[in-house]
Amino acid sequence: MKTLLSFITLLLISNFTYAQTTAIPDANFEQKLISLGYDTRSPDGVVLTNNTNAVTYLAVNSSNISDLTGIEDFTVLETFHCASNQITSLDVTQNTALVWLRCYDNQLTSLNVTQNTALTELYCNVNQITRLDVTQNMALTSLVCFNNQLQCLNLKNGNNTSIFQFLFGQNPNLTCIEVDDDVWATHRVVILLSVLLFV
Repeated sequence: MKTLLSFITLLLISNFTYAQTTAIPDANFEQKLISLGYDTRSPDGVVLTNNTNAVTYLAVNSSNISDLTGIEDFTVLETFHCASNQITSLDVTQNTALVWLRCYDNQLTSLNVTQNTALTELYCNVNQITRLDVTQNMALTSLVCFNNQLQCLNLKNGNNTSIFQFLFGQNPNLTCIEVDDDVWATHRVVILLSVLLFV
């Protein structure tokens, strides 16, 4: 009897572990995951977590998505493209393996990348972001934040000299850019402006 109960308990635990799901409340996001083969059922608001936690590349561009709830369970995601949707808020702090993020051309007012220390490329232009903090993104080499509502941009990540692409134009309210070294940053901007003027 004891052996039978142990077997039943083990079976129940195995089934529970296998059946863990991730909530995907946005039907368009789930439909895109279905079309990519990460969900095999009709849209029901969930996807098996086992189908998300091994994905390293995900592109859901131009899919009419407004809510990316569930992205936090894509725990090994390295490249994420979610451009040209209707997303208003994006938190990728649980996606700590993220290297490339392209979330441009949305309606973002909030973007949280404060735990993404491996992030090298961030394209978040054409949004409504007012504040952007990349102080924890020490690996950052490319930052494009054109066409936003930025008021303050904090670039103090201890590694500004590694940023070779930095575009922040068309932010009419931008009054503050915090950098590691004022002299280096001013010199860099002068060089970039000179190059642009003579191209």
